Amino acid sequence: MMNWLQAIQIDWVKFSPLRALLFVWLAGGLFTGAWSQTSEGLTPEPEIGLVEHLGEYVPLDLKFVNEQGDTVVLRDVIDKPTVVSLVYFNCPGICSPLLSGKVDVLDRLDMKPGVDYQALTISFDPTDTPKLARAKKRNYFKAFRRGPFPEDAWLWLTGDSASIKKFTDAVGFKYKKEGREFIHAGLLTVLSPTGKISRYLRGIEYQPFDLKMAILEASQGKTGPTISKLLLYCFSYDPAGKKYVFNFMRVFGTAFLVVLVLFVGFLTYQGNLRKKKVRD
Repeated sequence: MMNWLQAIQIDWVKFSPLRALLFVWLAGGLFTGAWSQTSEGLTPEPEIGLVEHLGEYVPLDLKFVNEQGDTVVLRDVIDKPTVVSLVYFNCPGICSPLLSGKVDVLDRLDMKPGVDYQALTISFDPTDTPKLARAKKRNYFKAFRRGPFPEDAWLWLTGDSASIKKFTDAVGFKYKKEGREFIHAGLLTVLSPTGKISRYLRGIEYQPFDLKMAILEASQGKTGPTISKLLLYCFSYDPAGKKYVFNFMRVFGTAFLVVLVLFVGFLTYQGNLRKKKVRD
């Protein structure tokens, strides 16, 4: 069998410093890529928090019970961009400020609820009841300042443990029960009208612009106004910063191309004008 050292013989006379640098760079890249793939495969999912499933779909055949006590199927509920909050109603921790933050951002959002988007709150505690959901909804709806929020534009759902688990697993929402309480993260999940996970907004305080952009992204399957398409073009989501940022390179590149085309057109026009004068 050929010795592996013979298989990678290098002509050191021709192996210049530049080639050496290139060799090290390529070897380092291969090693880093292999290590990255290995690390990703070995990294366990967190027990509590969020594992992002962007681009995946929530199961729309799940059944829940709304605040009125009626059984609903998600497929019949999610028919437009949907802002989902996962909480439990007897939470002594972040659920209350999270819901208050959701009310605040929806109150400041310059989009029409029930038309441009809808809201959904799902309890991940199977012991929560529609009666409690109705009381919570009534309490938080009092906090809207700009006017009454449409009742049917924000549903509050409860369900059994099986439906809850399937939904939270699909979203990547990880939580743990300790005694009577749950340890969990705070976030909003924005779904498309087909149940596709479009964006996560982490924390308990949200900016109207970030939510508006997430809703616009979720509604891309539908025709939107020109201004919405312009916003989506000029801004892009920064995964590292977890927010939307102005896409300078895209806008600058487009502006440069437009100016270049106009300049070439101007030169062409001037050239044709001179030729015409010479002929005359």
